[in-house]
Amino acid sequence: MGRISFSCLFPASWHFSLSPVGLPRLLLPSFRQLLLLGLLAGLLGLLYLLLVMGKGQYNWTGRDQQVHRHMARVTDVDATDTSNPNLNYGLVVDCGSSGSRVFVYCWPRHNGNPHDLLDIRQMRDQHRKPVVMKIKPGISELATTPEKASDYIYPLLSFAAQHIPKSKHQETPLYILCTAGMRVLPESQQEALLEDLRTDIPVHFNFLFSDSHVEVISGKQEGVYAWIGINFVLGRFDHVDDEREAVVEVQVPGSDQQEALVRKRTAGVLDMGGVSTQIAYEVPKTEEVAKNLLAEFNLGCDAHRTEHVYRVYVSTFLGFGGNAARQRYEESVVSKTLVQNKLLGQHVGESAESPYLDPCLPRDLQDEIGPPGQRVHLRGTGDFDVCRQLLQPFLNRTNETQSSLNGIYQPPIDYQNSQFYGFSEFYYCTEDVLRMGGDYNATKYSRAAKSYCATQWKTLKERFDRGLYASHADLHRLKYQCFKSAWMYEVFHSGFSFPTVYENLKTALLVYDKEVQWTLGAILYRTRFLPLRDIQQESLRGAHSHWRHSFSFVNNHYLFLACFLVVVLSILLYLLRLRRIHRRMAQRGTTAASSSSSASTVQWLEEGLGSPAAPVIL
Repeated sequence: MGRISFSCLFPASWHFSLSPVGLPRLLLPSFRQLLLLGLLAGLLGLLYLLLVMGKGQYNWTGRDQQVHRHMARVTDVDATDTSNPNLNYGLVVDCGSSGSRVFVYCWPRHNGNPHDLLDIRQMRDQHRKPVVMKIKPGISELATTPEKASDYIYPLLSFAAQHIPKSKHQETPLYILCTAGMRVLPESQQEALLEDLRTDIPVHFNFLFSDSHVEVISGKQEGVYAWIGINFVLGRFDHVDDEREAVVEVQVPGSDQQEALVRKRTAGVLDMGGVSTQIAYEVPKTEEVAKNLLAEFNLGCDAHRTEHVYRVYVSTFLGFGGNAARQRYEESVVSKTLVQNKLLGQHVGESAESPYLDPCLPRDLQDEIGPPGQRVHLRGTGDFDVCRQLLQPFLNRTNETQSSLNGIYQPPIDYQNSQFYGFSEFYYCTEDVLRMGGDYNATKYSRAAKSYCATQWKTLKERFDRGLYASHADLHRLKYQCFKSAWMYEVFHSGFSFPTVYENLKTALLVYDKEVQWTLGAILYRTRFLPLRDIQQESLRGAHSHWRHSFSFVNNHYLFLACFLVVVLSILLYLLRLRRIHRRMAQRGTTAASSSSSASTVQWLEEGLGSPAAPVIL
């Protein structure tokens, strides 16, 4: 009996046999049917290839890689592997008013995709702690002795050098960026301090450092860096299609695209410190904004690509922080009280028995303000609504539309499609005492603030002693919580004109349990062209490197498809061989003299007898 054997040695060993006896008539088709069967098998194989290797590889895996990068960025708390040769490092020194801090960042080699940014993370030591060091006082204290600036900064750089592999020092960029403390100094004193750093640092350290790497940055730059850092950690710069993410249409200036670019919606930033308040958010439409209020920049490594071009409105308001606002308020109370007492012959505030009634202090709280010789005694009445009304003039609003604090122009905000994060006092006012941090609701917040203000000071202290408030809340917070609650409410709703029904404000101290510094945004922006180096190296490797990288994913699919096609081809060849044998034997039967001889030949063909085995081995 004739038998055909099939075998395939990879990816696994397959073997089976097929006898002509078991073949029905349907497996002896015409040539057209054989051709149609072959085409159908080829189409099925091609379809399988497209499904598995096409969209599946480049869409699904691309999205998974983006999600993996983002989650690793926000959840990575493992110690940095300094033995990894593909890891790069960078340093940023924040020279603030009260002290200076050095932050050490690291990132793996760029993946070669010009659409992606560097995956920068904060370096962690062997104890999984962020590599950060702070010294006091601020560098501005050396204004009269600028020759000591390099000695002042030396401990920070020495600390960082110990954590970075020595072989990486030469390619590790170092940025020294000075903020508020240095801004108030005369330009000549600023330049003397910076020149000492430019001269002495390259002598003692081998970091990648140039004259442009040390400067005094403006409040606008600091706000932009903070905006970049927060949105980077939130994953808003990963432009991957995801139906769960909110998007926004952006008109990119200078772009050749006729239609608006649709990408992930970025988050705005509100930050209220003790002295100043700052707002920063993307302006997606081509609004006419003064250059001193608008920052336009490209975070991508290719200046010709516009997908990472952003237009961010930034404005800083000095004197509008929580403590500065209280100081202005107290100065106003003192001056008005003294004037009224002089004109009307009154004695309000001159003693605790005839105090000035302050609606911005908790009920029955007694306080004393003003300089020596002009002291004014206060007693709190705890009226949140009255306090809000008294604070409105301190916003310095104008009657002009699209203006905010101090009458500064503010571009329109799409309140239906926007999101803001509130930091510092926005978080402390909602969480420390009221325990309402997170998603902000104006109605609930004002109700809780009213209740707090109207509570007697004695009761508030008893609650504090029982530990009912946040662990870092102190008596100073309790004392001025009523005032700061009203001030934050007015700044947000009256100053920045957010409606009371706005629901997309999140007050936060951390983002994904991490403190996000503006220094992260600074190094992300200043190293944005570094991926070009890795991209050029990838292109020099050629297509072979790309094929080798992809083969690990596709080899099994290609091998399966090849074996499948070989099996189908073998069956087709065998069927064609049977057809030729059938025709040849039929021709012999018609020319033979004996019909029995022809019948036996046909019977041989039908039953597969009388012929030796014809193995076909692949």
